[in-house]
Amino acid sequence: MNYLIVFIISMVPLIELRGALPVAVGFHNGDPSFNLIVALILIVLGNMLPVPFIYLFARKVLEWGKDKPVIGGFFTFCLKKGEQGGKKLEEKAKNGLYVALALFVGIPLPGTGAWTGMLAASILDMDFKKSTIAVLSGVLMAGVIVGVVSLGAFGAVNAVMK
Repeated sequence: MNYLIVFIISMVPLIELRGALPVAVGFHNGDPSFNLIVALILIVLGNMLPVPFIYLFARKVLEWGKDKPVIGGFFTFCLKKGEQGGKKLEEKAKNGLYVALALFVGIPLPGTGAWTGMLAASILDMDFKKSTIAVLSGVLMAGVIVGVVSLGAFGAVNAVMK
C-alpha cells in the first residue's frame, strides 16, 4: 500500500518526486522492509507517466481555445510567444536547450518539475523525444538531490531522537 501511495504522490503536479521521495524515506524509517530502491523506481515512473500526455495535449488545448470568445486572445498569445520563443532559443542554444530543460527540471524547487518542464517543451514546440529524455534526466537529477537531503534529514532526526 505504501508503494502505491508514493507512486500516486509522484504524479501530483508541483509535488511530484520532490514530495514522494521524502515520504518514501519516512516509510522506510518506520518500516525497514520498505525497499527504497523499489520506491525510487516507482516514483520516477509515476513522475514520468503524465509527461507524454502533457506534451501531446497542452498544445492541443491552446489550439482548441485560440478562437474561443473569452480565452482566445490569451491562448493565441501563448501559442505565438511559445513558437517564436522556441525557434529563437533553438537557433541560439541548439542542443543546449535540452540541457537547460534537464537542469530546470533537476533543480528541486517548487514549480520546476516534470510537469512544468514538459509543458514548456510543448508550448515551445520542442522535439518530443529529446524533451522527454531531458525531463527524465532532470527527474533523476532531482531524485539524487532530494534523496540525499531526505536521507540526511531523517538520519539527523533519528540521531537526535536516540
